[in-house]
Amino acid sequence: MESKLSLQRWIDEAARQSMSFGDYCLKAQAEELEIPAGAILDRMEKALEVMAEAVKHGLEGKRSRSGLAGGAGSKMQALMEVKPDGFILGRTMSRAVMTALAASESNACMGRIVAAPTAGSSGVLPGVLFSVGDLYCFDRRHLTKGLVVAGCIGRVIASRASLSGAEGGCQAECGSAAAMAAGATVEICGGTPGQVGDAAAIALKNMLGLVCDPVAGLVEVPCVKRNAGAAAQALVAAEMALCGISSAIPVDEVIDAMASIGHSIPQTLKETALGGLATTPTGLRIAGNNSRSYHSCPKKE
Repeated sequence: MESKLSLQRWIDEAARQSMSFGDYCLKAQAEELEIPAGAILDRMEKALEVMAEAVKHGLEGKRSRSGLAGGAGSKMQALMEVKPDGFILGRTMSRAVMTALAASESNACMGRIVAAPTAGSSGVLPGVLFSVGDLYCFDRRHLTKGLVVAGCIGRVIASRASLSGAEGGCQAECGSAAAMAAGATVEICGGTPGQVGDAAAIALKNMLGLVCDPVAGLVEVPCVKRNAGAAAQALVAAEMALCGISSAIPVDEVIDAMASIGHSIPQTLKETALGGLATTPTGLRIAGNNSRSYHSCPKKE
């Protein structure tokens, strides 16, 4: 088991060496894995391709087997084509929400996704990276450095807290994804190592305490829409950090706070579907309907 890592230590070391955080992480990973840095970026580019395919699949508007998910991303896309500048959130944020919904819906419909860091939070990073990439006309290769940074942030969170909804609630899934996406955004936009840490800390702080209460035990409601919300939080945090707004609480301490909060969340609100939205009257009715539907399916010979 890997001992606790320190994102702040890596950030300080990158600054000391006058390197971007992405370059520092890439160099460290290449040395640790004993492979060329270019090979790591090639892997990240393939991951981006899978993310893009997941978005495309989600935008086809297919429904999940339960009928609870599917079509939200395609609805936003249709409206954006009619009035591209008519959204309250503005073009970039709206595209992030649309893309996050689509990628997450692809997961619900059994499409191929990149668990970043989990399947239940797989819409956040593509939502943020592709929308920012579209805004600034970044090519895929440029976005790969953001994925390297996102991976390092996720690795630290995993070592100091958890990435599992069953262990830490949705703050550990969508919250971690938001932190990863916020830091990645700062990196691809030319921010400093310190700003990467501030963005990750701010995004995670804004999602502390988020419970995991999947209706019918499925990764669909409220999971899909939480991906969209987490993508928005990531962009908000990145924007603040790039403007020089810092986090009063250092990033490692924010992660440790998430771990502590996760331990305090009752088991009924950690992926068990025994509390929260899962036990509302509508949630229970949906669970009952899905249970009958699944049990009535004929068995294959």
